[in-house]
Amino acid sequence: MANQEWFMPAYLRTDAQEEAVSALEMFSDSLGAIATNRYRWKWAVLALHAAVQGFMVLGLRGSNDFDVLSPAAAKDWLAAVEAGDPPPFDQKRLDTFLGLYRKVKSDRMLRYVNSKQFHPGKTHDRSLAILNELRNEFTHFLPKHWSLEVSGLPAICGDCLDLIEFLGWDSGNVMWIGDDVEVRTRRALAEARRQILSAHTQGEA
Repeated sequence: MANQEWFMPAYLRTDAQEEAVSALEMFSDSLGAIATNRYRWKWAVLALHAAVQGFMVLGLRGSNDFDVLSPAAAKDWLAAVEAGDPPPFDQKRLDTFLGLYRKVKSDRMLRYVNSKQFHPGKTHDRSLAILNELRNEFTHFLPKHWSLEVSGLPAICGDCLDLIEFLGWDSGNVMWIGDDVEVRTRRALAEARRQILSAHTQGEA
């Protein structure tokens, strides 16, 4: 009899926390390969962007996901609720990366007694904007020759990890679904910071 396992369905299962944590782990793994392959900065940038976005969603989502929606989708959602109609699930659209970033710095974060909004330092806004710009450049890459100065990327990554750490533990808005997920996050965050420090020290960036 043929091996029946070949016919068994296989699923990739994920959720908001898994998306954020897995992206952070991928970022950490990509950093580890940069010393021997500088092109891995591309994948580090893409993974970090996904991780930051994922953690901003975790910090903002609440019980109805309203605050993570784009302004147009949120308007439609609110109109449906006020009219007593079912929410338009088929029209849910995530807000832009920078739109989410503006929200985590706003009162939108203050949903619980111990909730806090993110107060950026001098370089955080610029670092998040550059990360988003680089991600868009890589994702929508047009045929061309492009040289990217990478010496400043470790500092930008460090600022982004500051935001992830704040959202994960200091914001008061993220309730971890299991100890294993939180442990994975702390491990990936610590390893990413170690890799960034090494890049600074060795001048490898």
